[in-house]
Amino acid sequence: MKDNEVKVGAIQAAFSYFLWGLLPIYWKLLEQVNADEILASRVIWSFVLMLLLLIATRKWAPFVETLKGLRKNQKRLWALVIASLLISGNWFVYIWAVNHDQMIQASLGYYINPLVSLLLGVIFLREKLSPLQYVSFAMATVGVLILSVSYGQIPWIALALAFSFGLYGLAKKLIKVDSSIGLTLETMVVTPLALGYVVYLFAAGKNMFLSSSLSTDLLLIGAGAATALPLLYFGKGAQKIPLSMLGFIQYIAPTLTLILGVFFYGEHFSKTHLLSFIFIWGALTLYSLSKTKVMNRELKLRKGRGLGV
Repeated sequence: MKDNEVKVGAIQAAFSYFLWGLLPIYWKLLEQVNADEILASRVIWSFVLMLLLLIATRKWAPFVETLKGLRKNQKRLWALVIASLLISGNWFVYIWAVNHDQMIQASLGYYINPLVSLLLGVIFLREKLSPLQYVSFAMATVGVLILSVSYGQIPWIALALAFSFGLYGLAKKLIKVDSSIGLTLETMVVTPLALGYVVYLFAAGKNMFLSSSLSTDLLLIGAGAATALPLLYFGKGAQKIPLSMLGFIQYIAPTLTLILGVFFYGEHFSKTHLLSFIFIWGALTLYSLSKTKVMNRELKLRKGRGLGV
């Protein structure tokens, strides 16, 4: 892997997480719209945009072939349906959290997501944990418990985001398709539901789209681009850089979300929050170190066997 290629990949991946981290600003501009209508618009316009992108990038034929393959494989088809529902639920909770002044909890959800994915790997894929990973998971649990005791209730927003995205990643392992084709398939599955809901809103006179302002209409349509753009950059960057590097870069998004919530939108960040996040950040540091050690060990083994990088 060439140094220049890794550098370009790191920039592309970092840019994708930078966009994801700034996405709350976009949803805040749509505060006047209910989260369910924003979600429906996001699904519909993402699907439309992805279809156009597939045609423009000459991926229509692979998309059709993938679709035919899924119809013949019930296991992969159900994995697609489940992945679609999980990512839609994740999008809804995130939009709702941002527009209900819960960005700190939202950032917490994406901080603990890698550790939740670790847990899911142990449960469903029978993966083994290293001693450092056991400690990191225990520290993260303590951090969540501190917040739970402080709130008097479980931080459901953070856990819903972490587990929905973790389970989404698990389902995606069974599908294994190009990122742009994957997003097209996932939005295709839920688009009929989204369209049905939009029709209901129009019939009930509860729609904001085409009944509010031009800026609101454009922002709802633009939700498709806001969804697709970071994913496409992520897809390009992730293929060019080591997994260990990607593991560090992924924390750009929740860090930006946390900064936005506290310093730009005035959410209260208490001493209890700080204590909880210290445990979470410590857990992530140990987790990242454990992943780096595993990667270095694998590289040494490959070189020892003459397999190269």
